Amino acid sequence: MSPITRINLWSGPRNISTALMYSFAQRSDTTVYDEPLYAHYLAKTDAYEYHLGAEEILAKMENDGNKVIQMMEGNHSTPIAFFKHMTHHLVELDWSFMDDMVNVILTRDPMEMLPSYVQQIEKPTLKDVGYAAHLQVLEYLEKKDQKVIVLDGKNVLLNPKSVLSKLCLEIGIPFDSSMLAWQAGARPEDGCWAKYWYKSVHQSTSFAPYKAKTAPFPEYLKPLLEECQPYYAILKNRAIQ
Repeated sequence: MSPITRINLWSGPRNISTALMYSFAQRSDTTVYDEPLYAHYLAKTDAYEYHLGAEEILAKMENDGNKVIQMMEGNHSTPIAFFKHMTHHLVELDWSFMDDMVNVILTRDPMEMLPSYVQQIEKPTLKDVGYAAHLQVLEYLEKKDQKVIVLDGKNVLLNPKSVLSKLCLEIGIPFDSSMLAWQAGARPEDGCWAKYWYKSVHQSTSFAPYKAKTAPFPEYLKPLLEECQPYYAILKNRAIQ
């Protein structure tokens, strides 16, 4: 068994995945990686046509997902390697690399996620937001008798210390209280897309208190909401409380 604990965080967009990456980055025993499969995803799909900064991402990052997986499976400078991913980046890849890693699915209520996402991506589809892909990952790993850890972003924000403590216990690493706070500003691990997506997390120094959205839900997003809700319902019931 590898002495390195490799953690895949499989998130959808507009969740607290970057805050969780910053949280794990506070640990002296952990190296974090920001969406290493992003350029692979853009190279394999038409998403490059509408994703902000796509040309820069393709130019600066490894486009071959198989080479990214080799990097993930290779040596790291710390005993824990934390890979923040978007679940929908898993296109045209052999998923067996997940078998010997810790896999965490991070979900969020689509009632709250979708209105946030359309501020950057105007006309999202089910493929863009990852809910169906989350279930595919869950089913793939369970068929292989692999443990799957599920987080709901709302639960983390409501009680960061409790949920992160339980998360670390599930992963098999000690909880570190340094995970609860970080310095404001960008991190060197940030992807080059940070300027488009990370404004709020760059202003933060910890997990922000949960606040329910009060604005009316956009009418044109309701069909997509109906598609997402059955997937989210399954994940929500599995999430660490």
